[in-house]
Amino acid sequence: MAEAIHTNLQVEITNRQILKIALPISLAILIPQLNFITNNIFLGHYSNDSYALAVAGITGVYYLIFAAIGYGLNNGLQALIARRAGENRPEEIGKLFTQGVLIGLLVAVAGIIITYTITPFLFGLIIQDTEVHKKAVGFLQIRIWGLPFLYIYQLRNALLVGTNQSRYLVAGTLAETLTNVILDYILIFGTLGFPELGFNGAAIASVIAEFTGMFVIFLVIRWKGISKRFGLFQNLKWSKENSSLIFSMSAPLMFQHAISIISWQFFFLLTEHHGDMALKVSNVMRNIFGVFGCVTWAFAATTNAMVSNVIGQNKKEQVWDLLKKIIRLSTGVAIVVCILLNLFPEAFLSVFGQGDDFIAAALPVLRVVTAAMLLMSFSIVMLSAVTGSGNTRVTFYIELFAIIMYCIYVYLVSEYYFLPIKFGWMSEWLYWLCLFVPSLFYMRSGRWKKKVI
Repeated sequence: MAEAIHTNLQVEITNRQILKIALPISLAILIPQLNFITNNIFLGHYSNDSYALAVAGITGVYYLIFAAIGYGLNNGLQALIARRAGENRPEEIGKLFTQGVLIGLLVAVAGIIITYTITPFLFGLIIQDTEVHKKAVGFLQIRIWGLPFLYIYQLRNALLVGTNQSRYLVAGTLAETLTNVILDYILIFGTLGFPELGFNGAAIASVIAEFTGMFVIFLVIRWKGISKRFGLFQNLKWSKENSSLIFSMSAPLMFQHAISIISWQFFFLLTEHHGDMALKVSNVMRNIFGVFGCVTWAFAATTNAMVSNVIGQNKKEQVWDLLKKIIRLSTGVAIVVCILLNLFPEAFLSVFGQGDDFIAAALPVLRVVTAAMLLMSFSIVMLSAVTGSGNTRVTFYIELFAIIMYCIYVYLVSEYYFLPIKFGWMSEWLYWLCLFVPSLFYMRSGRWKKKVI
């Protein structure tokens, strides 16, 4: 407990400090992605349902929409907490966190209602295969109940990252993963006396796993004295001042991340028109982005927290040095990952148990995706710097511009000209470049130095 009490809340601009924050975050991001990929591996080997792996692509991206909304709330709250940490105002951190949780629970309730009312109708308008529609809706109406647990878990991550204590994320993520893997096997295939639930078994396993991750990280925070130090949940009343501050920071990010994943959902729904194989390949490519891009996303979260913290220390002149260090690390890791994936693609693609035809169809798409991961490695860091500076409206406008360009490209290539899906996945190149260029111009302009949060 003493360790938590004496933790220094101000960060230093060194590679060691960057890695100290980023590595635990990368593990925390990797674990949920491993949950997705574990679901898909088990479903790929589940011979009683040939639709399962294909439908998992649609349902996985749909749930990611709501997860991304929570991630936007998490990022906004994280920037605020990091700013208060940089200012050495720990008494404000607990107040912000409590309001963030209340907001998160309200959003989760809205997500559950939408999934039961609007989603079946919208899917019916776009999905052509009635069996795919039935399975997708049935799965999601189970899976969505994990949303409240996911949001609280994400916000606890914001607290730990924002206060330079990201190492404590590991316990919750490991607990979540072990629970998900074990229950996936038991509930999908029906072992140890449990019924064979197939595709829906993966949904139930994921909900229980998210509750487990949330509960374990709650125990860790309490055990380490972090709850007591920051006065978490001492006042559960609605605070107009703090909720308004969180909304002003997080609302643009919530919309930003939501429309980002909605555009991906749009891509997957159009890909469904290309057939079962195209949908399976695209689902696996989503897993590649998630699993092998986790370190890049960790550097993005680190950028958000460290930029905000450094500004809170009134060291704005050091922000560019910080960004250069993070970009070098992020791009270096991405280069290594992309080389390995291109040298040994069959080793990864074969784990889904789909045969040689699947591997042949996936290989050209994999080449496109790895190039996109290189672009992502520096683009997301620069965009996160804008977020960390406090001007989340600018972040939203940049994202909106990129999404519009992305959707136009996807529609023309995948639907209007009906080109092979490798050309559809080149939309990722356009997307990341459209994020990088405006973010770079904004940070170089220096206008972020005038923003106060």
